Amino acid sequence: QVQLVESGGGLAQPGGPLKLSCAASGASIGRYTMGWFRQAAGKEREFVGGVRWSGSTVAPTGSMKGRFTISRELAKNTVYLQMNSLKPEDTAVYYCAATRNVQVSNSDFYNYWGPGTQVTVSS
Repeated sequence: QVQLVESGGGLAQPGGPLKLSCAASGASIGRYTMGWFRQAAGKEREFVGGVRWSGSTVAPTGSMKGRFTISRELAKNTVYLQMNSLKPEDTAVYYCAATRNVQVSNSDFYNYWGPGTQVTVSS
């Protein structure tokens, strides 16, 4: 089974960039739909974006639209989340997940999850 580990989280300033990585092992990410989710304190888990097994991406919407970008690098078996123009409300634990299902944005369809990485946006 695939195992996932997120990295790259930490403290970032408002307006700044931060890039998260999700390193997979045990299986190729090319066999899965990969998703990024986040969960802020006291709030429900929220879909950030994803990339299908074919390589096509599902871009973030709402407040994250135009600021966050999903990508993958098959040779490194890694999925990335590039975050720009960060806002304090982006503060959350960010999770990487994988599924063999066709659904992308619904967390209920994801079978494998990383432990998460904390992102804190503050000046």
